[in-house]
Amino acid sequence: MNKSVRSVLSLGLAGLAAAMLPHATALADANYPTKPITLVIGFPPGGGADHVGRVYANSLSRQLGQTVVVENRPGAGSTIGAGTAARANPDGYTLYLGNASVMGSDAALYKVDYTPDSFVPVAQLTTGPMVLIANVGTGITSVQDLLDRARKDPGGINVASSGNGVITHLAAVEFMALTGVDLMHIPYKGGAPATQSVAAGDTDISFATAPSAKAIIETGKVVGLAVTSAEKSKLLEYPPISDTVSGYDVSNWWGVFVPRGTPDSVIERLFEATSVVLADEQVRSSLEAGYEEVTPSGSTAEFGAFARAEGEKGLRLATASVDTAN
Repeated sequence: MNKSVRSVLSLGLAGLAAAMLPHATALADANYPTKPITLVIGFPPGGGADHVGRVYANSLSRQLGQTVVVENRPGAGSTIGAGTAARANPDGYTLYLGNASVMGSDAALYKVDYTPDSFVPVAQLTTGPMVLIANVGTGITSVQDLLDRARKDPGGINVASSGNGVITHLAAVEFMALTGVDLMHIPYKGGAPATQSVAAGDTDISFATAPSAKAIIETGKVVGLAVTSAEKSKLLEYPPISDTVSGYDVSNWWGVFVPRGTPDSVIERLFEATSVVLADEQVRSSLEAGYEEVTPSGSTAEFGAFARAEGEKGLRLATASVDTAN
């Protein structure tokens, strides 16, 4: 075979392969998933995010017929986990359990290699107020009591969070902004160590996710003061902070994200599977046991709009939090 004939054949085969590639990709998408999926969580085991993620992953595994492995990547206000997910191959086999921080405040507070546009919001899972807790040794028994003491001793009361710029920190920032009090911020690498610090007396108060708060309240070393939602919670017995601080409303939520570039068909498959998961009464009961109210999205577009709006609010609070981050 002469050189010119070989060249023509090579070009022909290359063209045929290129023409077949979209079909092969579409076929792969249609068969999704064909191997285990990883759900990345930017917090350590034991906190509110971990509870939601594991309940979701277990049920999603059954729905998709593939194992969904939870991978905890804590640290730097959950940005280590978010960065891991953002850099993953956008094929639907790496999911990220995130909230408003990945849609706004992360880029404002940390050196990260991603932006909100690095992710595609897939579906919301839950919404839940946080609980303002205090070490019993402080003698603080109400929101008004906390305000009175903080005004008498600016910076004298310290507040633990699960990391700079995450929702438990931003809840404290909003509290300070609306009341004018000054609290000393102490960041930890997750909700569980933050609440444990309050129980140990290393810190005074925390705006904690409900599962972390309730678990530590049961030790008898911590007291619950109020919830962070504007209205009284259906799942928690504490009054809202807004009863004392007008306009206060900072609720936490969790949703599923995938890296930008993930095929639309895969995103839709994940959305549909998630909708079925959240309609399961056993899943709902398990999540409510962790004080998380199931709040499914009507569509990926609806969740995308919600997540972006929440991200803008988070960015506002993060910008205001720069002076309280250390």
